[in-house]
Amino acid sequence: MADAAGGRSRAAARHCRRVRDSRERGSAASCLAQPPPSRSEWNTMTNNAAYSRLNPHMAGVRRVDYAALQDRIDAGYLMLGWADPFFPDPCLPEHVIAAAKATLDEGGAHYSLPIGSPQLRRTIAGKLARVNGMSIDPDRELIVTPGSDTGLWQAMQVVISPGDEVLNPVPSYPSNVRNVELMGGVNVPVPLDAERDFALDLDALRQRITPSSKLIVLTQPNNPTGTVHDRATLEALAKIVIDHDLLVVVDQAFEDVIYDGREFVTFATLPGMRERTITVFSLSKGMAMSGFRIGYTVAAPEIMAIMHGTAVNILGAANTAAQAAAVAALQAPSFVDGYRRTFAARRKLATEIFANVPGVRFSAPQAGLMLWLDTSSLGNSRDVADHIAQKARIIVHPGENFGGIGSGYIRIMLSALRDDIAFADALRRTADCLGSFDPQN
Repeated sequence: MADAAGGRSRAAARHCRRVRDSRERGSAASCLAQPPPSRSEWNTMTNNAAYSRLNPHMAGVRRVDYAALQDRIDAGYLMLGWADPFFPDPCLPEHVIAAAKATLDEGGAHYSLPIGSPQLRRTIAGKLARVNGMSIDPDRELIVTPGSDTGLWQAMQVVISPGDEVLNPVPSYPSNVRNVELMGGVNVPVPLDAERDFALDLDALRQRITPSSKLIVLTQPNNPTGTVHDRATLEALAKIVIDHDLLVVVDQAFEDVIYDGREFVTFATLPGMRERTITVFSLSKGMAMSGFRIGYTVAAPEIMAIMHGTAVNILGAANTAAQAAAVAALQAPSFVDGYRRTFAARRKLATEIFANVPGVRFSAPQAGLMLWLDTSSLGNSRDVADHIAQKARIIVHPGENFGGIGSGYIRIMLSALRDDIAFADALRRTADCLGSFDPQN
């Protein structure tokens, strides 16, 4: 018994040393996502009665060292890895701030309905009709969520049972893959076509459909690649969905920023897709309201009835003052045009800067706030990200977290910092680091 306890202690100690060592090395990539304990270490640790009672789907996730990440933020590292527009600087227009403050003065300490305030739901319904071409009942086809992450979790949990196969075009937002695993589903990666700007490969998707397939998770526009899937591709995908009796969860967080006049299609508006699609939206990206944590989900009444019924269990209720701010933003959204101009200019600048870095390849994003850089000729994404953090004190997102071929890529956000000159300097410092990277050193 003493030997077993000693083995557990040594296994735990080895894992703690890996976390500590990553802090001492200043490894930004490692603090974003620590690897879980090795299989042998975990097997030893789970001999302990407490560990053995943990949910194995949860226990096996990557560890995230948030304390190390906060240390770097406090030390002045620039965050080009987070999709939080203009972080860490103020950016909201006065009418949005005023709406939140007024609500606090008028009883904003109280709950709204768990599905969102009536005023916000009606305002969202107006936006959906105006922007997305969707006519919905705000009482029966809509729910407000505390950010789109919780919305994605609820949308997927409504569908996925243990053992269900979920088709996930990758690379994709990490939670869209990880949620499947945490729910006991079987994640089936479908590689996007890198030679066609990461377009959907419908043949690859068809080949992976089995009798156990239940759901497709589509990120539109794609995060991290910035790809906008065109109408013809989505219509062909809709036919596959009907032919194989599938459902679709669409992560539409980056819909507000589309470049070059490209058509953006909301998948649920295609024939036959309204009743098969759960669409998750966010105010965090295009409206730069990340800290307010407001998202919303749209689905057919039969599906939404389940989401309403589980709202307290999964969501609680979105912050009341944040909902008031969201109403103000959606009713007077012209400020977003200025953000779009900023992101477009930064996209142009970033493509000019990184075009001159040897060994780096990319396509200009079609949408969104990110640049997806192929650095595979330099090394793996974690080493490249660590090099940038150590040399430039800039944190970028290693691509391995996005699945697929992401281990050869890094994601750089075009939305960090409010000051354009400071942002341009950060881009140039990042490019200099990539130009000087030596995988042997």
